[in-house]
Amino acid sequence: MLQRLKINWKIALLSFGIVLFSLCIGGTILLGGIVRLKEEELGRRLVVTAQTVAQMPEVAAGIARPEMREGVQPAAERIRIINDVTYVVVMDMNRVRLSHPIQSKIGTVSSGADEGAAFAEHTYVSKAKGELGTALRAFVPIMNADHVQVGVALVGRILPTVGQVLLDLSGQAYVVLLLSLLFGLWGSWKLAQHIKQQMFELEPHEIARLLVERTATFHAMHEGVIAIDKEERITIFNERAKQMLSIAGEVIGRPIREVVPDTRLPEILDLNRPIYNQELTVQGTDIMSNRVPITVNGQKVGAVAIFQDRTEVKRMAEELTGVRAFVDALRVQNHEYMNKLHTIGGLIQLGNNEKALEYLFEITEQKEELTRFLTERFKNESLTGLLIGKISRGQELGIQVTIDRQSRLDRFPLRLDHHDLVILLGNLLENAFDALQQQAGSKKQVFISIEQDEDVLSILVEDNGGGMNESVQARMFERGFTTKEGEGHGIGLHLVAGIVEKGAGSVQIDSTPGEGTSVTITFPMT
Repeated sequence: MLQRLKINWKIALLSFGIVLFSLCIGGTILLGGIVRLKEEELGRRLVVTAQTVAQMPEVAAGIARPEMREGVQPAAERIRIINDVTYVVVMDMNRVRLSHPIQSKIGTVSSGADEGAAFAEHTYVSKAKGELGTALRAFVPIMNADHVQVGVALVGRILPTVGQVLLDLSGQAYVVLLLSLLFGLWGSWKLAQHIKQQMFELEPHEIARLLVERTATFHAMHEGVIAIDKEERITIFNERAKQMLSIAGEVIGRPIREVVPDTRLPEILDLNRPIYNQELTVQGTDIMSNRVPITVNGQKVGAVAIFQDRTEVKRMAEELTGVRAFVDALRVQNHEYMNKLHTIGGLIQLGNNEKALEYLFEITEQKEELTRFLTERFKNESLTGLLIGKISRGQELGIQVTIDRQSRLDRFPLRLDHHDLVILLGNLLENAFDALQQQAGSKKQVFISIEQDEDVLSILVEDNGGGMNESVQARMFERGFTTKEGEGHGIGLHLVAGIVEKGAGSVQIDSTPGEGTSVTITFPMT
């Protein structure tokens, strides 16, 4: 039955039980203190009563003179009634009782184990168990006029039981007890409600199920997932993240800077804003990362990163880029060769067969020479294909694309690969084409230079388009900023800026409105 109770009832019952138990313990200690105080007060009163009996003239005379012993019992009874004690006993030095509440015991010898010290002139209080119950007894020696002990005055009273002590307590104590129980019950219920709200009104078995489902979901994801709390301690680290970052063993609860020093996830706690689609190098692995702060009820409680191995992203991007470049190349070549075939066909119809053959050899030699030059100077097929495609694209747009004959590329900078350079050079050339298309004039030119030595790689793209003013230059690398109309713009140069940052490079822009733009990007090779 207890297992079927809701969590708020369990917490309320448990906390109220603790309050009740505390009250019982405190009440027991308090009751023991009250009983002890009552015993001490009663002992003092019994000693005073016994001293009164010992100092009565008729008592001392009754002990000294046998003919006056009959007066001892009435005097002792009078004192007993006045002082509200259970019994008053007067004994001579032979322990013979001269007074007693029970008439039959008068004249008998007392044999109490606690009486010995009283016959040696000692005044004290003792506790003894008798037929009527446990009694507190005060012993006072009786002295004659010569200060010689002639007997003992014994005054006793039966101690009240615990129940009687409780009945004797004032009404205020019961009011305090009742209020304590009521406030304890109210506080227990409010605490249970608060805890239930903090747990989003979920029961423990529901929380356990959610935890199991969440853990299974995170480990089944193809993306890496890492989450930290506001103290930068790891709360989630799924298996895919361990594989990508080469992490072994259990890491939950450990500081993120200790496990993955370069994850850059703690900076989200300081920024308190998300960062999407950022390329990072973590543990030597290139990843594409989304990092988002975690907030609960408006309070920042941690941060989470979801990321993919950039190798996979690059593979898909290269496939898409390759298909697009292939389609564009086919379209351009189809248009170009159709024009050339029409020219050759016209020359043949005019009977200029030798001229047609000469024209055919000329265009074939131009293509072969360009392909041979690019293949020899650039040791990467992707970059060579990009340049051939852009030259053909320029011819279609009426733009002369010239490549510096001293250009070459033997290897890539340490932090970059061919995919980065294809994106960078492709976007710079497309921007140059766009600028030239918006510019009126007959001679449109783009100049490309790629120079490399042991220390640096330098890429120059120059056009004679409309140029840019200072305000445009200041914002040209911002994500989403564009001077073009329509959608789908404002991304290319932002990607270029990301690649420059990744390769620890630098950018120099020289642009004059109406004259053109020159963009020089330099990367260290090591």
